[in-house]
Amino acid sequence: MSGLMAETIRSAEALAALEPAWWAVWRRSPDAAPFLSPAWLLPWWEAFAPGRLATIAVWRGADLVGLAPFYVEDGPEGGRRLPVGVSLSDQLDVLADPADRGAVLAALAGAAAQRPEPLLWLELEPGACAWDAPVPPGWREERGEGEACPVLSLAGACEVGGRDADGMPLAVPARRRRKLRMARHRAERRGAVRVETAQDVGCAPFLDELERLHGSRWTSRGEAGVLADEAVRVFHRRALPRLLAAGLAETALLRIGGVAAGAYYGLRDQRRSYAYIGGFDPDFARESPGAILLGRAIAAAADRGAEAFSFLRGREDYKYEWGAADRLNGWRRLSPERPDG
Repeated sequence: MSGLMAETIRSAEALAALEPAWWAVWRRSPDAAPFLSPAWLLPWWEAFAPGRLATIAVWRGADLVGLAPFYVEDGPEGGRRLPVGVSLSDQLDVLADPADRGAVLAALAGAAAQRPEPLLWLELEPGACAWDAPVPPGWREERGEGEACPVLSLAGACEVGGRDADGMPLAVPARRRRKLRMARHRAERRGAVRVETAQDVGCAPFLDELERLHGSRWTSRGEAGVLADEAVRVFHRRALPRLLAAGLAETALLRIGGVAAGAYYGLRDQRRSYAYIGGFDPDFARESPGAILLGRAIAAAADRGAEAFSFLRGREDYKYEWGAADRLNGWRRLSPERPDG
């Protein structure tokens, strides 16, 4: 831990001031997902701010080498520390520069122990840095299983013979690829098929269509959908331009016969693509616009050499039809030992 200095960030202004150094350590962390980037977490805090910031930053001189974005949620029995980004983020963790990983995690744990509130990490994927943070002296640890995040492996998709004639990875089951071809043909018979992005139409118009289509899909099932929440909509309107500028978002608006039939909003990093949220017009259910857009996103992930395509949290049947297999998230809680043991 020699040479490292930890500080606690307690204001939104101080958190925002970290952005350049935050990006630097994020880019040095090969496993860091977009959910840990300032393009995602700064807008989240701006939109929600559900407690008191208690984010820990670890420095080596002028270089930020570790970051644990946390806030304190107060309650009737005291407070607890939760990750910034909780609920809307499907993968959470801490950032630790690989060159200083062990020392950074020790510094983060030591700084965390200076506050009395229990610390709860949620949505940790296998191999997340936070699993390896040491338990501070006088503290105890609990671990548990979280939600499944089905993942499609794209290994071999860039090799000769790794795709079918339509460019779809053979990791996608033949039955799903056949149904995708049928959906494309039905869409073409209904009208001209065109795909636009948020860069083509603008972020606000794209999100307008996404919100409408997402709402239409869920209303047809008697539910509201996550985008019915005003704060969630505000968050995405602040986050999407930043994510696109950083190359961390993928968007697609599918028009069939000039009508917006489906929308897709995904995330990406160096190694993976993530299907985050989408929607479609129930009047186009026979054309399966959601499947057409997912197929397009999976093919694009394979084109850029991504190793996996994550469908994120939830065990919906359609994810397994695409060939995905469960990858389980988990949670970890660190809390001070009570005097009575």
